[in-house]
Amino acid sequence: MPLNPHHPHSPSHPELPGPFWVTPRHLAGDDGALAERIGTTLTGLGWRMWPTSRNTLVYTSPDGLCGAEWIRASYPFELGALPVAWQITARAHPDSVLREWNAYVTEGVPHEAVADLLLALNARTAPATGFTGPQTVLDALLAQGWLPDIDHPTTTATAPDLAASVSLEAIPEHVFDADPRPDLAGWQAWADPAPGAGLLWCATFSASVPHDLVAAFASSLASPAPVQRRILPASARHRLTVIPPG
Repeated sequence: MPLNPHHPHSPSHPELPGPFWVTPRHLAGDDGALAERIGTTLTGLGWRMWPTSRNTLVYTSPDGLCGAEWIRASYPFELGALPVAWQITARAHPDSVLREWNAYVTEGVPHEAVADLLLALNARTAPATGFTGPQTVLDALLAQGWLPDIDHPTTTATAPDLAASVSLEAIPEHVFDADPRPDLAGWQAWADPAPGAGLLWCATFSASVPHDLVAAFASSLASPAPVQRRILPASARHRLTVIPPG
């Protein structure tokens, strides 16, 4: 399984005299600013924020249906040997204590993809309800030039450089979903730029996350548009196209 808990941690991110424009996005990392960039996105949407006694930051949407928490400091669990950084949730009703679904991303996920996921979530009036099927996610990736997996073409797509994948498969341990049925599948995404060196990042969506929200994340992740970075991931640096400023 690609999200192997025994992978070693990815190498540190060397600083360069940037900023640079880089491609592909799925290997660009988070610029060491995943907390700040996503926090700015959420406050710009009018979400309320408060710190917790666990040294985490909780954000809640104005309608009370959606939440996002920076949980890196509490180190709750790992995906692919990487600590989870953000947990994103939705409820069917503002007064409900039950989270219908959860999404988790580690550090290293391009912040643009997480921000586009949250923008799509914020735009929904029913964030806990799905209206499209899983093909929506694959269509979003194929439209950006990703390739269907040879062995699993209806559930998995891979980046053209084969360094990242998005797949509908068994949910890892600790990923909670309100649907209690066993053996449910959820979307998982990961980048593995240097096999044997550890994953660069992981993202996991529980079974009830609406497919169109995953598609928003996937489409942004696979976008060919360059992104600006000052810090490049060490494990992916040799696979990035770097465009100097000016």
